[in-house]
Amino acid sequence: MTSGLAAILAGLALLDSMSVGTLFIPVWLMLAPGRIRPLRFAAYLATVAVFYFLLGAVLSLGAGAALPGAADPSGGPAAAGPSPLLRSAIGAVLLVGGFVLERRERNRQGHPRRLVQWRERAMTGSGGAAALMALAVAAALLEAATLLPFLGAIGIMAGLGLSAAATAAGLAMYCLIMVAPAVALFLGRLFAHARIAPYLERFDRWSTRNGGKVIAWALQGLGGFLLGNGLLVHFLG
Repeated sequence: MTSGLAAILAGLALLDSMSVGTLFIPVWLMLAPGRIRPLRFAAYLATVAVFYFLLGAVLSLGAGAALPGAADPSGGPAAAGPSPLLRSAIGAVLLVGGFVLERRERNRQGHPRRLVQWRERAMTGSGGAAALMALAVAAALLEAATLLPFLGAIGIMAGLGLSAAATAAGLAMYCLIMVAPAVALFLGRLFAHARIAPYLERFDRWSTRNGGKVIAWALQGLGGFLLGNGLLVHFLG
């Protein structure tokens, strides 16, 4: 793997690191009050990284079937993924779900205490590791339709005809960089909590009040993109 390819993969991985599953949820989890168990947080991030690695391996091995055009440099990431009509259907479902969730959040009075209590049990109580791993898989599955940087990385590696070992190394590097910002923030939470506690508390209050709305807006944006993109490709492609 050349340094140029490594730099491209690193840039794409940093884009993926700012997604809901790799940044928003980890920050929300580390804001749980009390003494946090680092292994719980590591279980979440490790599950996300392993999920992406295994998905990337499957897509790379079956590039001809799972990612049509991914191995063709002229096709690029935009040619990869589900059929246009399937993308449109997924987009419509996510769009409607986003509006329903936003309406529910508007009608909800007060803080969603159940969500806060679940976070505290998962991060500081007993038996939370399995719940965090399930949350990681759910978040990764939810974002699977928007893996544009990830699909781009796979398309680049497939187009260059890398060996299986080189592709695996590229995927491993990608996944590690993708979760690195969340790891850095968590280390700050552990070792510099006194300094950043006021900022964390303010963000905690904001996320408690608006977390559901942010997820609703993300679903609406994702659904609108997939719906519009699928219809455009279907009628004009």
